[in-house]
Amino acid sequence: MATTQMQTNFDATHVADAAVRAKRRPPRIFEQLIAPTGVRFNGDEPWDIRVHDDSIYSRVVRHGSLGFGEAYMDGAWDSDRLDETIARLLSHDLDSRIHGVAKIRFALTWLQEALVNRQSKARAFQVGEHHYDIGNDVYRAMLDSTMSYSCGYWEHAKDLEEAQQAKLALIARKLKLEPGQRVLDIGCGWGGLSQHLAAHHGVEVVGITVSREQRHLAEERCAGLPVEIRLMDYRDLPKHHGADFDRIVSVGMFEHVGQKNYLAYFDTAARLLRDEGIFLLHTIGAYRTMPTSDAWTDKYIFPNGRVPAAQQVARAIEPHFVFEDWHNFGQDYDRTLMAWWHNFDAAWTELRGGRYDERFYRMWKYYLLSCAGMFRARQGQLWQIVLTKRTHRATYRSVR
Repeated sequence: MATTQMQTNFDATHVADAAVRAKRRPPRIFEQLIAPTGVRFNGDEPWDIRVHDDSIYSRVVRHGSLGFGEAYMDGAWDSDRLDETIARLLSHDLDSRIHGVAKIRFALTWLQEALVNRQSKARAFQVGEHHYDIGNDVYRAMLDSTMSYSCGYWEHAKDLEEAQQAKLALIARKLKLEPGQRVLDIGCGWGGLSQHLAAHHGVEVVGITVSREQRHLAEERCAGLPVEIRLMDYRDLPKHHGADFDRIVSVGMFEHVGQKNYLAYFDTAARLLRDEGIFLLHTIGAYRTMPTSDAWTDKYIFPNGRVPAAQQVARAIEPHFVFEDWHNFGQDYDRTLMAWWHNFDAAWTELRGGRYDERFYRMWKYYLLSCAGMFRARQGQLWQIVLTKRTHRATYRSVR
C-alpha cells in the first residue's frame, strides 16, 4: 500500500513538473534554433533540455557556448542524456549558429586567436597546472590500468582495459620497433605508453610532459625500466643534439601545440629523428577548420587548446616528412569517453569533498559527455598519422 502511494505521489509530481515546464516557453528564436535537431526545451525525451532557470537564454546570447556550459554547471538546465543532447545539437552544427547569436564574444575570441600565440612557450605549462595536475586520484579512478588518457582502439575490445591495451599494441606495431632502439615520447602523460614500449619491446624511452603530477606518477610506474621522464616543453628538447631517436611518438599532445607552432613542432621532430626513423602522431582532429576553440573547453578544461583540421596538419607536415599512413578511428572516442564517464561517476562518492565539489562534478560530467557527443556527431576525429623522412629507404607497410 505504501509503495503504491509513493508511486502515485511520484507520478503526480512528474506530471506537475512537466506542466510547469510546458508553461515556461523559451524565446521563439531559441525554439527555431534547435528545432531541426530534435531536441526541445522542456520536452519529454531523455535528450531534451529541462530548463530550471530562464537565465540560460540570456547567458547563451551574451557568451555563446561558454554561457551554455556554465549554465549547466550552475544547475540552470539538465538533460537525462547529456551526451545525446550534445550529439544532436552538433550534428546540425548548432555551435556555429550559436556563434552567430553571441556575435561580439565570438569576434573577440577570433581576434585574440588571430593576433596572439596562445600556445607560446611561456604558456606551455598552463594546461599541465590547470588540467593534468588537478589530482591523480581523479585520473586513477577514471582511466584504465595503463592510465591512457587518449582514445582506445575498440575493434575487438569488450571493455576500456582491452581497448587501451589494443591501442598501445597497435602503436607499437606501427612503429616497427626493434630491441635497443631509442624512442622519444612527446607528451608521455602518466607513462603508460613509455612503460609498455620499454617493457614489451626492449627499447629505451625518453618521455616529456608539462605536468608535474604526470611526471611523478610516470617515474613511479616506469621504475626499473630504461625510461627517463623529463618535465619540459617540446621546444626545449636539446637543440645542439643531432638525430638522437630511432622512433618518435606523440599521443594526445598535438592538441596543445596550436597552428602558430605547427612548423616548429614538426621541425623539432625532424631534427631529432634519424634518417631511417619513424614518427607516429596520434591526435584529435576536427572535421573542418574551426574559426576558434570552444570557449567553455578553453576556460574550464584545456586552456590554450586547439584541435587541428586535416588541411592544417598536412600543410605543416609537408616541409619535413612523407606521409606513410593516415588512420582515422574517431568513432572509438565516443565509447572511450562514455567508459571514462561511467568510471568517474561510479567513483564520485569516494572523490567528493575537499577539492572536488558538486560544481566540479557537473563540470566534469559536461566535459566528458559533451566530448562524447562531439565524436558521435563526427565533428571530432581521431587520427594516427605515420611519417618518415625522405631518407627512409625501407618500404613502410601499414598495419591495423
